[in-house]
Amino acid sequence: MDPLVRFKDAHSKGIIPDDVFDLAMKRFPITIAGINRIEKASGIQYPIAYVEPSLVLSASSSNSYEFGILFARTIPILFEEKFQVVIQISAPLIAYGLKGTIHAILAHEFLHFLDLMRKISKMELLSDELSGNLFENVYSDETRLFEPRVVFKDRTLLNHITKKFPAGFRDFKLEDKVMKFWADRNLPKTNIALDTNTIKLPAESLSKIKLDPAFVSRLEQLEEKSSKIHKKRLY
Repeated sequence: MDPLVRFKDAHSKGIIPDDVFDLAMKRFPITIAGINRIEKASGIQYPIAYVEPSLVLSASSSNSYEFGILFARTIPILFEEKFQVVIQISAPLIAYGLKGTIHAILAHEFLHFLDLMRKISKMELLSDELSGNLFENVYSDETRLFEPRVVFKDRTLLNHITKKFPAGFRDFKLEDKVMKFWADRNLPKTNIALDTNTIKLPAESLSKIKLDPAFVSRLEQLEEKSSKIHKKRLY
């Protein structure tokens, strides 16, 4: 799969202007380098990723004036009884994000991927919690992820994650750039409600998913080590 196929298609149709297309294409190797870095630091293959040619906005269902920018998402796909996890990376992130920011977000989504696969291995995906509040979502997001220092053996990458995700991702300079150079130019936007950004797979489909035993064993090791660190924080 060409990760840029949707982005290139949007450009060919005139939806993405030449200057934005050229900038994102020029900076895309930063994304590839980040994926390679994460694989080396974790010893686990990164899932399939693709570039989404739009700005993804998530609004709170309880307050229409509250919204956040989703620079990347981890999406489970079930097609013709075949299961696949895909990382959606927004084009604005690639065009305007700093190297450290891009790598931190890619690593954060990788942690989501691991958490998703852990839940699938234990059949825990039948009733994932729902929340229509941005703050509640950030809290839930941080408490269910694997501990980064357990997963990644890369000090610089860990520093990027720690700085960018102390309590949910915020990068005001990046957000300002994206609003000025993307949103204000009326480039493509995708709006999703927070309470729809959840994972729901039927038990029958889950039971058909076959995971590599070695990968499951690796997940169990990471979960155990992460759990020990979380317990130390509580006490």
